Amino acid sequence: MKRLILYAGLILALGLGLTGCYKDTILPDSLVDPDGTPQFVSFKTDLAPIFNTKCALTGCHVDGAHKPYMKAEVSYVNIVNNGFVNTVLPKQSILYNMINGEMKEYIPAAADRQKVYDWIRNGAPNN
Repeated sequence: MKRLILYAGLILALGLGLTGCYKDTILPDSLVDPDGTPQFVSFKTDLAPIFNTKCALTGCHVDGAHKPYMKAEVSYVNIVNNGFVNTVLPKQSILYNMINGEMKEYIPAAADRQKVYDWIRNGAPNN
């Protein structure tokens, strides 16, 4: 009887030990080739809302703070006309480098950063 109780206790301890373990699974940001064919991206409907909610915050990219100003009504002109995009070499764009570098924490979603990259690769249209 003592042996049965001992075996039952060991099985219970082993079961609890195994169920208490977990395995972290780290998935890549995106399974899509970032340099593949660029998707269609509308500045007005896709990017302006991202910039307006993530960047145009008090003390960030608003009038009198850091350039470019990202309020919805002026963001396109400020980004394109002030040299923040390079449509010939998109990965050398200031905007691309900032959102994938020191400003990545403000646009953490890889899909949103990919939209910006694709928009630049499409010629940065005002659409």
